[in-house]
Amino acid sequence: MGLLESLNRRAMDMAIPLSVHIDLTWRCNERCIHCYLDHDDAAELSLAELRDLLDQMADAGTMFLTLSGGEIFLRKDLFAIVEHARLRGFDIKLKTNALLIGEKEAARIAELGVHQVQISVYSHVPQVHDAITKVPGSLEKTLRAVGLLRARGVHVVIACVLMKPNKGAFEGVQTMAREAGAEFTIDPTITPHLNGDRSILDLNIGREDLRKIFETESLVGDLAAFTAPPGPVDDDVLDGTPCSAGHSSSYISPHGDVYPCVQFPLACGNVRQNRFLDIWQGSAGFTEVRAIRARDLPVCSTCGHVGSCSRCPGLAYMEGSMYGPSSADCEKSFVRTGVASAGMLQRAGGHAASGPLVQIAGANATPSPARSVFPTRRSGARASLPN
Repeated sequence: MGLLESLNRRAMDMAIPLSVHIDLTWRCNERCIHCYLDHDDAAELSLAELRDLLDQMADAGTMFLTLSGGEIFLRKDLFAIVEHARLRGFDIKLKTNALLIGEKEAARIAELGVHQVQISVYSHVPQVHDAITKVPGSLEKTLRAVGLLRARGVHVVIACVLMKPNKGAFEGVQTMAREAGAEFTIDPTITPHLNGDRSILDLNIGREDLRKIFETESLVGDLAAFTAPPGPVDDDVLDGTPCSAGHSSSYISPHGDVYPCVQFPLACGNVRQNRFLDIWQGSAGFTEVRAIRARDLPVCSTCGHVGSCSRCPGLAYMEGSMYGPSSADCEKSFVRTGVASAGMLQRAGGHAASGPLVQIAGANATPSPARSVFPTRRSGARASLPN
């Protein structure tokens, strides 16, 4: 177990909000076709409110802070927020499209000691990237910012969300990231809109395209281990927590609403009405989430994948129940190992999932989440800890 995973596990055991993700704004200068947010600017937390919130979080034991949006550089007070966060000792990750990062902004990011800047790039081909963002010339501006940041020694992660319009782009973006001296990560999961609209899920890539990703060793690490059938399920697995959302990590919206995770829209309180720690410790929502163990999941507890699946309780919640399967993660487990999940069998009425089972490799080893770009349930919620 690595140091960060050990730290996260201890925070989960002690219910410490180790990692917090704050969306500073939902306003954005791009209009990405897969975005799950509204882009209003109503009632954003002010600088004074955010400084007070950061103080509360520091006192509560938070160490890792993600600032995201929307586009964070539309906040004119962004660097004042980051400066206060650094004064309180937070390890900071910024998520941005980088369109507004120039020489001055890159220098300030480096000066403030920001740990990481994650920048979205959807293709190495301008026409493809720009069609997704709906902003002509956006790829050129984004890549210029990547160069400015790397020239100042800033750790840059290029993140590529895969969907039907860019399903073949990940190799080109990966090469581009390597040449720029940046880290690379992909996510093949489209998230439903926060208003409940699931139509954007039509952008999800198909099974064969997902299989190509899972066959790429530079993305998944040890291919034989990654694609191995699931191991035995024991009491240790069944007594485990489904993910770190609500256990050691949480999400706060631009309006102060507190949730277990950015992909888990279970409202647990608002920092304008109650202090962060009071919400974290006393909310009925957080209390319920923390009580759930794998054995409490009616379908997933019967599934051989329960100890290795990347099941997201937030996606399950948006499908109807935080106790249910996440169909997107069922699909990943199936494509990765060739073994149908209990959730897939349930949806198929007790019969095997349609189409042939895909077995990429047959080594009898357990998956290796530490090297995978697709974290497993045992490693916690997506983006709960820094890379």
